[in-house]
Amino acid sequence: MLVNTRLVRIEWGDCDPAGIIYYPRYFAFFDASTSALIERALGMNKRDYLKKYDFDGHPLVNTHCRFLLPTRFGDDVVIESTVTQFRRSSFDVRHQLTKDGTVAVEGFETRVWVKGDPARGQMKGVPLPRDLIERLSRG
Repeated sequence: MLVNTRLVRIEWGDCDPAGIIYYPRYFAFFDASTSALIERALGMNKRDYLKKYDFDGHPLVNTHCRFLLPTRFGDDVVIESTVTQFRRSSFDVRHQLTKDGTVAVEGFETRVWVKGDPARGQMKGVPLPRDLIERLSRG
């Protein structure tokens, strides 16, 4: 499977008063990492792939994390993201955030490829594009 790697610096605004990252920030990092993985696979930014595939997004429907090691203000961390499973309209993503080569956080997401009217809350899963699956499946 294709693996996308991002370097992220833990900034002051990511942290609590003790300088330790506030845990919801990991979920924001992982959300951006999923989009970066798909952008890399398709060779275009998110705005362009939303338009090309005529769909409304890939919202998160399930997530969980394992917090193994704290990260703090000023730490440079590496996030590796890859798809671990495809279904008809959904896919699972695993994120591994490392600090100094040691796994600090593991994040897991299930996302659905949707089309519809998001303003009215009427989104429906649609089949994942075959070329997206093929590109994300390349190692």
